[in-house]
Amino acid sequence: MNFLAHLLLSGSPATTPDYADIVVGNFAAEAVRGRAALEAYPATVQRGIRLHRFIDSFTDQHPVVRRTTARLRAAGLGKWAGVVSDVGFDHLLARDFAHYHPEELLPQFAQRQYQLLHQRRHELPERLREMLHYMRQHDWLTGYAHPEGLHRALLGLSRRVPAAEVLATGAAAFLAALPAYEADFREFWPELRAGVELQTAI
Repeated sequence: MNFLAHLLLSGSPATTPDYADIVVGNFAAEAVRGRAALEAYPATVQRGIRLHRFIDSFTDQHPVVRRTTARLRAAGLGKWAGVVSDVGFDHLLARDFAHYHPEELLPQFAQRQYQLLHQRRHELPERLREMLHYMRQHDWLTGYAHPEGLHRALLGLSRRVPAAEVLATGAAAFLAALPAYEADFREFWPELRAGVELQTAI
C-alpha cells in the first residue's frame, strides 16, 4: 500500500493511543532500514514503523493482491507490478474515501496529516522531509483520487528508478482493467483493516 493507506491505517486521534507517534513512525518507515535505525526512535514511534512493515508484509502475501500483481505483470509491468498495485489501490481508496472512511472528508484528512507530519518533520529522515515538502505543496493525498493523480504519482516514481518507461505506462495499464482492480480492492481492504486491528491489539 502507498502513503494514503498507511496514514489511514495508523488509527485516529480519538481512539488510538500515541496516535501522532504512530503516524510519524508509519510515514518514516519508508526510509528506516536496519535495527539500529529503528531503535534510534522512541518506542511509540517504533510501533508505527513496525505497523508500516506489517501492512507491507500482509499486503505482499495476500492472495487477492497476488492476483492483482499477476494481472499487472501480464499487462507488461514485470517486477514493477507491485508498485503499480500499491499506488493504484491508493487511487481507489482516495476516489471512494467517503465509503471507506465516512467520518472525514479526504481534503480534511489530508490537511490533518500534512500538518502533523510538518510539525514533527525534524524526526523524519532527510529524504522524507524533502518529499513531505512536495507532498504538501502539490497535495498528493487528495490528488490520488483522480486518474491524473495516479499517473502523476507513477510518473514521479519513474524518474527515480530504472524502470522509467514501464512505470510511466503503469496508470494506463491499471485503468485499462479498472473493474477487475476495483473488485480486488473491495475484497482486500476489509481484510487488511481486520489484520491491522488484530496486530495493533496485540
